[in-house]
Amino acid sequence: MLQAVVFDLDGVLLDSEQIWDEARRVVAADHGTPWHDDATAAMLGMSSPEWSRYLREHLGVPLGEARIVELVCDHVLDRYERDLPLLPGALDAVRRLAVQWPLGLASSSNRVVIDRVLDLSGLRSCFDVTVSSEEVAHGKPSPDVYVAAVRALDVPPEQCAAVEDSTNGIRAALAARMHVVVVPNPHFPPAKELLARADLVVSTLDELTVGALEAVAGVETSLDEQEAESFPASDAHSDWAGPGD
Repeated sequence: MLQAVVFDLDGVLLDSEQIWDEARRVVAADHGTPWHDDATAAMLGMSSPEWSRYLREHLGVPLGEARIVELVCDHVLDRYERDLPLLPGALDAVRRLAVQWPLGLASSSNRVVIDRVLDLSGLRSCFDVTVSSEEVAHGKPSPDVYVAAVRALDVPPEQCAAVEDSTNGIRAALAARMHVVVVPNPHFPPAKELLARADLVVSTLDELTVGALEAVAGVETSLDEQEAESFPASDAHSDWAGPGD
C-alpha cells in the first residue's frame, strides 16, 4: 500500500534545468572561464556544494564556492520572479495527489530557491516535507535527499513513490529503495536502461493520477543488492562522474 509520494522539483514540476545551466554558464563567462562540453551533463543532480566546487576546481571559476552559489541562485531566482517555469499540469498533479497522500519534495535546488518556488506557486501547503540536497551529505545519484525525505515523512521507503525525470534522479530513488515514477525530461532524457527499471513511465503530469500510483504500489522495487551497497558509502560525484552510463 502506498503511503506517501515524493516529488523531484527541477524537470518534474519546473522546466528549469536550462535555467540552472544558463546561470552557471553566465557566472563562468562573467569571470572569463570557458565552458567544457561535458560540464552541463556532469552537474545534473549535483548539490550546490558539489556543483560550486566543480565550477571552481574543474572549470576554474576564480571565486569561492559560497560566492559561486550566491551568484547562480541570484540569477535563477531573478528568472523565477519574472516567470516561474511551471510545467503543464504541475499544479493540478501536486494538488490532486496531496488529497490522497502526504507529499514530500526532494530537490537538488537550494533551500532559498525551494522556498521561493513554493511561495510563488502557492504549493507550500501541499508538501509535508521538503529537503534540499545541500542539507544532506551527497546530491543525486546518491539517495541521501530521498532517504531524508522518507525519514521525515516517517514512511517505509518501499511504501513510497518518487516522481523523477532524469538519470541521476532515477538512480537516487532506486538506491533509496522507493517505487519510481518517471516523467522523462525531453531536454535531458534519462538512460533507457534506467527507464526500464521504473515502476511507471508517463509522458505528462496529467497522467500522474491517484489510480496510476495506486497500481504502482503492487510492484516490487527493483534495486539489486550490489546497487544498494554502493550508496551512500562513497561520493557519487567523485571524479565528476556525471549522469553517464
